[in-house]
Amino acid sequence: MIEKRRTRDLPQINERIRFPQIRVIDSDGSQLGIITPQEALKIAEERELDLVLLSDKAEPPVCRIMDYGKYKFEQEKKAREARKKQHTADVKEVKMRYKIEEHDYKVRINQAERFLKDGDKVKATVMFRGREIQHSDLAESLLKRMATDLQAFGEVQQEPKKEGRNMMMLISPKK
Repeated sequence: MIEKRRTRDLPQINERIRFPQIRVIDSDGSQLGIITPQEALKIAEERELDLVLLSDKAEPPVCRIMDYGKYKFEQEKKAREARKKQHTADVKEVKMRYKIEEHDYKVRINQAERFLKDGDKVKATVMFRGREIQHSDLAESLLKRMATDLQAFGEVQQEPKKEGRNMMMLISPKK
């Protein structure tokens, strides 16, 4: 059982290709036709290349004569490039108090706008100290004002809600 799993993980090249007939494509892209894997392997060995299975779902299965090491390297290089280009959406936080001054509020709006433009989610948090928690209605109106100011860049994913001594709201970027 374990031996079967090991061979299944190995790539389908050279002697591991077990089909009665295969369609073979040459290293330059021309078709050699439908032949047995033994004949194809003989041709590949003469050119000091490998016989690689491309599609086992086709009828008959398609194989190509190529340098497998080079092919594997190219595949890994493409995968690395794809990983480099993908962007993960982080959650950036903008903290403030409900008594925030107008200029400071504008600074927080600009920060949130920049985060949303970069494709990140924004967690807007209003913190309370001591008895300030009694004014949660003011904090909620501040967060709603922030949501309307950022309407062009993102939409509210989570409405303002209280969590302990904080009130928070989540805004995700527009697609």
